[in-house]
Amino acid sequence: MARDIKEIISRMTLEEKAGMCSGLDFWHTKGVGRLGIPSIMVADGPHGLRKQAAISDHLGLNKSVPATCFPAGATLACSWDKSLIQKVGVALGEECQAEDVSIILGPAANIKRSPLCGRNFEYFSEDPYLSSEMAANHIKGVQSQGVGTSLKHFVVNNQEHRRLSVDAVVDERTLREIYLASFETAVKQSKPWTVMCAYNKVNGEYCSENEYILISILKEEWGHEGFVMSDWGAVNERVDGLEAGLELEMPSSNGLSDKKIVEAVKNRRLPENVLDKAVERLLKVIFKAEDNKKQNSVYDKEAHHKLARKVARECMVLLKNEENILPLKKEGQIAVIGAFVKTPRYQGGGSSHINPTKLDNVLDEIKLSAGSNCKVSYSQGFSLTEDDTYENLLQEAKKAALNSQKVVIFAGLPDSYESEGYDRTHMRIPENQIKLIQEISKVQENIVVVLSNGSPIEMPWQDKVKGILEGYIGGQAAGGAIADLLFGTFSPCGKLAETFPKKLSDNPSYLNFPGEGDSVEYKEGLFVGYRYYDKKEQSTLFPFGHGLSYTSFKYSDIILDKKEMDDNENLKVQVKIKNTGGVIGKEIVQLYVADIESTVIRPIKELKAFEKVQLKSGEEKIITFNLKKRAFAYYNVEVKDWHVESGDFEILVGSSSRDIRIKEKLHVKSTRVIKKKFSRNSTLGDIMSDPNGEKMAEGLIKSIFGEEEISRDDLGMDMSMMYKDFVLHSMISYSGNKFTQKMMESLLEKLNIGE
Repeated sequence: MARDIKEIISRMTLEEKAGMCSGLDFWHTKGVGRLGIPSIMVADGPHGLRKQAAISDHLGLNKSVPATCFPAGATLACSWDKSLIQKVGVALGEECQAEDVSIILGPAANIKRSPLCGRNFEYFSEDPYLSSEMAANHIKGVQSQGVGTSLKHFVVNNQEHRRLSVDAVVDERTLREIYLASFETAVKQSKPWTVMCAYNKVNGEYCSENEYILISILKEEWGHEGFVMSDWGAVNERVDGLEAGLELEMPSSNGLSDKKIVEAVKNRRLPENVLDKAVERLLKVIFKAEDNKKQNSVYDKEAHHKLARKVARECMVLLKNEENILPLKKEGQIAVIGAFVKTPRYQGGGSSHINPTKLDNVLDEIKLSAGSNCKVSYSQGFSLTEDDTYENLLQEAKKAALNSQKVVIFAGLPDSYESEGYDRTHMRIPENQIKLIQEISKVQENIVVVLSNGSPIEMPWQDKVKGILEGYIGGQAAGGAIADLLFGTFSPCGKLAETFPKKLSDNPSYLNFPGEGDSVEYKEGLFVGYRYYDKKEQSTLFPFGHGLSYTSFKYSDIILDKKEMDDNENLKVQVKIKNTGGVIGKEIVQLYVADIESTVIRPIKELKAFEKVQLKSGEEKIITFNLKKRAFAYYNVEVKDWHVESGDFEILVGSSSRDIRIKEKLHVKSTRVIKKKFSRNSTLGDIMSDPNGEKMAEGLIKSIFGEEEISRDDLGMDMSMMYKDFVLHSMISYSGNKFTQKMMESLLEKLNIGE
């Protein structure tokens, strides 16, 4: 329905306009009945609808209406499947329509800086490219159903500790290349109806009143056309926030913020046109939501459950498969052990806590998959509510293991170990689970561990087991998905979206997490996740991108459509992939780009493209990637833009960040010349690195020292290497008056005008 929004705003009172900028209650926006402005509902996500039917809260304490609980974000990202996550988005949109919810709060695209962040189970990845691609496709799916999303938590929200007050101190280049980049593609490509600002400060300013982030970058640079809402209770000073680009405060301020806005306009502290622009953004989304409502909408609960099972299956990661212990044979006796079997950890805690439409029983699913020729027993093994070991549970489990050919242990992190609201303090699973695995290994060598956890854990027991299946937090159908994979009905095809370090102290943020007082410094800079482990040449428990299959794949015939290119050209890369194993399977082909020689600090390589491909046994396909300028660029803080340095790059294609199968080199020429400014404190090396200054510097050195002295190596050193670090003004005294102040000034003038 066409509406003249500006005309509607002109008819609103100041109080009505101010009122639009905060919620009606916990989950609704305000309406203005006399002008036909409706109130719309928002509700929690991101991996399932959490619509509360009774008393509202934001921490998942009160029960919500039944909805499909899909795998959490940490799990979804391990699918590396853009089309699959889009299907999840479509299903979420359908459920929102059925429940009259106009905007679902998600997806969450924050970077996994530390494995300790209590909310990591909601976040996609340590890598901004993978994270933003996942978020973009999630948004596309939801919004295709006429339901809005709220991309969150913008930005640099990487810990729960003091999350309402902490100041994340991060340099501009790191902010751009890692933390903002995780949101950028999602905003530009998928155009979320809303973006949710985070609680924390960034470089001294609350996200809710950070004009640089909300206006300069999000709205002006990236072109976000929707509105920005606060996280629940994230507003500091309401008028400052409105001026900085925060249109909607949630939940209701009970009129307090409305009064502040009205007073600020009346006192000319706040220009009324700023308020009008905010209301215009709000009304565009509110009317869009109203116009896209589908009356009497319903969804197929069983179909969504089946989708949840497929998604969970595609996401789970086979970390280890020694002696091909998996898939399990459908014969003999199998001991299934662990309290998670009867009390599954299928979702995270806090605001994303879903009331599932149904819940798979993993023991029943295992028995069903095992068939009549296989006997399956169950033992609890450990307590989920206490970390102490109960000897009776342990002995019962050991007896079952001793009498079986194979043992499947369900282990991981209990609900209390990771949740919204607090961070983990270590990476260990409970001691009673560790002891169980160690004790079982004394009586049985054929052990498979199935993990339920939202983020990496240490595995001091991993050499005592033959198989490890990372189930992450798999949603309501995780039980069926696990059974599908254990018995080989499907081949595992997930890959890690984050690095598993061997121990917590290996993590790059270890010395600076969670900070001191109300400040946390991101001193690791660009080196988050695999970028750090690669640069440090540090071994990991399992690398970024790792994941095994029941089949094998061969990479060959990498072809670049050009070997030299300008940075404004696109590059087409083709790689041939063949299934060389005996069963159908899916491979995630990962493409990384490496800048071979750079004048700025850069990671060894960075993920720039990926594709998930299904292949039958013996089948081969050609995978095509298209790379643009951004794949080769870094963010240059001096020119405030993405920049490619001229030079050689490598295109690396493989099965994980540490399993590069094939590579090719090309030369990229920068079309942008960044003019350097030289001064008396510039070094000769700086001058020599400039095309205009190279000959001048060489001539200067020769005129002062002579060619013979330059080439002498009597002192066992390369004299030219020593000269390069001399600052220009020091040459005056060092030259014995062969180089004067006037000569230096003349040289600088020529350098700075480019003669």
